[in-house]
Amino acid sequence: MSVPQNTVAIVYDYDQTLSPNYMQDEVLFPKFGIDGKKFWSRCHALVKDQGYDNELAYMKALLDYLDMDRPTNAELRGLGAGLKFFPGLPEMFDEFREGLLTVEQQVHGIHVEHYIVSSGLKALIDGSRIAPHVRATFGCEFAEDTEGRITFPRRVISHTQKTQFLFRINKGMLDYAQDVNDHMPAELRPVPFEHMIYVGDGPTDVPCFTVVRQHGGQAIAVYNAADPQRSSFKKCYQLSTHADRVRHIAPADFRAGSHLRCLLEQMVHEVADRIVQRRAHDLEVGTVRAPKHTD
Repeated sequence: MSVPQNTVAIVYDYDQTLSPNYMQDEVLFPKFGIDGKKFWSRCHALVKDQGYDNELAYMKALLDYLDMDRPTNAELRGLGAGLKFFPGLPEMFDEFREGLLTVEQQVHGIHVEHYIVSSGLKALIDGSRIAPHVRATFGCEFAEDTEGRITFPRRVISHTQKTQFLFRINKGMLDYAQDVNDHMPAELRPVPFEHMIYVGDGPTDVPCFTVVRQHGGQAIAVYNAADPQRSSFKKCYQLSTHADRVRHIAPADFRAGSHLRCLLEQMVHEVADRIVQRRAHDLEVGTVRAPKHTD
């Protein structure tokens, strides 16, 4: 028994990958009057002086700053509507669904799915314009108290833990009730890693870059071309030229005809073509020819 394995999965980081801004700076801090510089300084102190993980530090700092004015997760989702994206988003998702694959590829049931794996807040992403286009979003989450207000971190995803969610996508285990550590034969995994493309922006994406590439997938590092200091470009250049974490870097421009779009479209087509070729080969190998009649 096997599964179709006809999905091409593009997995994205969020901050600095899909959006030029950190989501907290963009919608949370203005809403609650939080000084971003002081906030991140507080987070840095928690990490340096008290040994917090980065993600737990920002979640604790947020709860401390909000104190009695803690919002509900529903209110956080509402704030997500204000998130902004790099050029070409979310339009690219519709364009990929409607005109990217060839007729032959579509006949074989091949399709593209999009996933987000982020150390940011899932509730904000879930409320954004991008959410309807994404098969699943994995991010940090808050539990709620009896009044519905956020009260304690329920789920924290560090940059090293993000690799777990690549395996969830690989195995089709998108429900947290499913144990991603359960053994699953390769032929039963709906999204083989060689059908996966990971898009990130920097060193925190290195574990995901590494896992995807080691298992036969593709990785792209993106940078903000509008950054006058070129710091985001330098990170990507380092990842490609000196660290060999990715083979491709591109400006975070998702519009048709851009360097990044050309890379993504070419990678999707190559994966889809391999699926078609593999099926043709399997059909040929599995076909037992009828005896030929001779006079």
